[in-house]
Amino acid sequence: MKKQIVVTLGALLFATSAFAHNHDCNHDQTNQAGGFIGPASNIATVQDVLNAGLFSDETPVTLIGHIKSGLGGERYMFADETGQIPVEIDQDKWHGQKVSPTTKVKISGEIDRDIDDAAVDVDVVQIMPAKA
Repeated sequence: MKKQIVVTLGALLFATSAFAHNHDCNHDQTNQAGGFIGPASNIATVQDVLNAGLFSDETPVTLIGHIKSGLGGERYMFADETGQIPVEIDQDKWHGQKVSPTTKVKISGEIDRDIDDAAVDVDVVQIMPAKA
């Protein structure tokens, strides 16, 4: 009888351990495929970026407007209906897209703020479809 109890307890512990390991592995796979689900930042205009304050550095932003001019290198002037702000767009972020000052674009990135000014470090440039 004692052997049967020991064997049963051993089997139960093994099964529990295997379940916990399998559960952890599945949890890891879920985390790798997941991400944040919830509201985006409330920063959606140039004016919002300019008003965000010094502690907003690296805050995610998505802006819709126009790239008005080049400022040299990978820096450009971006404008929407609320104002304008410098943006930095690395060459690999263009993905072959051609943009002029009349092309409406959506840019996504993060605020790049120092003591004197703010800019947006752009991760994605997306041309918006023309209205029909």
